[in-house]
Amino acid sequence: MFNSHTLWSLLVWTGLTVALYWFSQSLHRQRQVWWLAPAITAPVLLVAVVLALHVSYRQYFGGAGWLVTLFAPATVAFAVPIYEQRRLIRRHWFLLVIGAVAGSITAVLSSWALARGFGLDESLRLSLLPRSISTPFALPVSGKIGGTPSLTAVFVLVTGIFGAAIGESLLAYLPLRSVVARGALFGMGAHAFGTAKAHQISEEIGAVAGLVMIFVGLLNVAAAPLLGWLARTAA
Repeated sequence: MFNSHTLWSLLVWTGLTVALYWFSQSLHRQRQVWWLAPAITAPVLLVAVVLALHVSYRQYFGGAGWLVTLFAPATVAFAVPIYEQRRLIRRHWFLLVIGAVAGSITAVLSSWALARGFGLDESLRLSLLPRSISTPFALPVSGKIGGTPSLTAVFVLVTGIFGAAIGESLLAYLPLRSVVARGALFGMGAHAFGTAKAHQISEEIGAVAGLVMIFVGLLNVAAAPLLGWLARTAA
């Protein structure tokens, strides 16, 4: 049951979050530049409002935290184009599996090396490791390996935004011509943001990106106990 205070908090912070995202989306339609993407401008505006009103993270999350649960059904929605492109995926499933496994290992090792290179403490290092998988998968992985899910969410957001922003430019220079290679680049390198960008290029590339994103997420969730043990052993 909601009391009046909880209901007021729910309405205010959920409404503000949705309104700022809608405004950011409208702004991005008018000016198609990556740094005005809703995933960037909406959080920046929201943080500015929260800080100006001296509202704590706990207060804000108590009212709008339920929106996080929508990540999971939003990710599942990517299964529709995957089903539509099932013939293409069946032809190249082995390469996609190998690429996803290799990409996951590379992402984890590069994250660990980056964290060690900058001298980050153990909590930050463990929070950084799942940065290359989509949020619904990254948060439970972070919790299982001893990281901080809220920090992981930030790392995932930054990785996705910049991966989607530079992904299309990289395709102009990298010798990747096949639909499978291009889709895997977006799905592995920028998860949900990259998949959304891939769908703007073509449905085939978007479907491959979505499949890689989901498979990598499931792979990392399954490997989380081993990953956590290895990370603590290497610390």
